[in-house]
Amino acid sequence: MTFYGGKELAEAFRTVRRNTIQIAEDIPEERYGYRATPESRSVAEELAHLASATWWHHQVHGAEKKAFITFEDFGTFMGRTAEIEKGLTTKPQIVEALRKHGDDFAHFLEGLTSEQLGERVGFPPPVQPSTRTRFEMLLAAKEHEMHHRAKLMVVERLLGIVPHLTRARQERMAAQQPAAR
Repeated sequence: MTFYGGKELAEAFRTVRRNTIQIAEDIPEERYGYRATPESRSVAEELAHLASATWWHHQVHGAEKKAFITFEDFGTFMGRTAEIEKGLTTKPQIVEALRKHGDDFAHFLEGLTSEQLGERVGFPPPVQPSTRTRFEMLLAAKEHEMHHRAKLMVVERLLGIVPHLTRARQERMAAQQPAAR
């Protein structure tokens, strides 16, 4: 039987966050104001969003250990997350927040038991499903980051930067070429 628990979730999140930090470092600060379209977030806004996004998960599942999330709760959590996000404006602030908040969140995930991950959290109508496990909700934090990171990889291409994961794959392929001959 395969079990995916808090330790595995923490390690998977650390991998995702490392890749996000690498993108944040690869994009020059003078390009942090770049927007792919006028209505989209800038590079800085996208990265600040990711740096702050785990805060509410940590609150809901850790500090407050909510068993039911009302619309008012959600608004409060999102408001505080937006405040954190707006306070991150420079590349050094953003990269440091990505590191610190990522480390804090991964450490929190690591300590969760299978019982805690299996607890159900409820939502008011018309939200469907009306309950989700903490595991599902915390996995969504990682998926959320991967979604935004994919957007940033497209932005890197628009800025003429080859994403680090692509560079690594190209290097592996180039290293195999002489061996194949």
